Amino acid sequence: MYTVNIICLVLYKLLMAGEYNVTYITLDGHVEVQRYRYLYFVIMFTAYVLIICSNSTIVCIIVLHRNLHEPMYMFIANLLINSVLFSSAIYPKLLIDFLSEKQIISHSACLFQWFIYYALCCSEFFLLVVMAYDRYVSICKPLQYPNIMRKRTVKMFLILAWLLPACQVSLPMIVSANKKLCHFNLKGIICNSTVQKLYCVTSRLLNIYGLAALVTAVICPVLFILFTYIRIVIVCYRSSQEVRRKAAQTCLPHLLVLINFSCLSAYDVLLPRLGTDFPKTVRLIMSLQILLFHPLFNPIIYGLKMKEINKQLKRLFCKRV
Repeated sequence: MYTVNIICLVLYKLLMAGEYNVTYITLDGHVEVQRYRYLYFVIMFTAYVLIICSNSTIVCIIVLHRNLHEPMYMFIANLLINSVLFSSAIYPKLLIDFLSEKQIISHSACLFQWFIYYALCCSEFFLLVVMAYDRYVSICKPLQYPNIMRKRTVKMFLILAWLLPACQVSLPMIVSANKKLCHFNLKGIICNSTVQKLYCVTSRLLNIYGLAALVTAVICPVLFILFTYIRIVIVCYRSSQEVRRKAAQTCLPHLLVLINFSCLSAYDVLLPRLGTDFPKTVRLIMSLQILLFHPLFNPIIYGLKMKEINKQLKRLFCKRV
């Protein structure tokens, strides 16, 4: 009995030590959160519900209708699932912060949020790449399309689009977990690339790795997408009006999503490297642009611009018409 009591006492001390040794980071990017907390909460909660409902509705439509079981729509469904996961990783903590007296997050939770944030962002770029390739093959090589875009190929593309970014982002997260913090105030409302400014020593190796990851996960995909769409434009220019109409109908939504996401990502990548001390309000607005605008932008664009999806949405919500 005495031995059991000692073991329990040791376990209790270990648990208490772990509890007290948790390192917390203050999220210092909120603007007058004490004054407008309920307004922030209502706006962000409404946005979160809209993001979940709009993205999930289109995903369900694609899954339930067999005529939409084509590579292009499968890629769109994965892109919208990406938006749901991205929002679900950010919004719950953000909503809790709005109602809390202190906006804090543990170092480990911050790193996990950082990992999810960048893994899903990079995954979106890879998904946009395979969507651009799909459109390129469909328009420029229509006779070879069934042989190139087989079910097995589509599955392989999707697996790579989800796994490669996660593997790329996991290394810096693991390395950062053991680094010492010298600063505990993060100039933001979420854990993004500015987390690296909190550490005592900046790792040169991590900076090189980050630059290489930026090239492979962002710059190369964007260049490849631009190349495919330039090829599509050249082919369409030499083709009939019907081909041009079809190309514009399917490619325009992808281009709009790419331009929107690239602009928002450029801000996130350049912010910690510019070293400019932006006003807190500007930082908040730009962060909300990423969190609010983009996850809602995808379902709106694909719901309105993709003919088949738009047709099914009208049948769903306008049955009496």
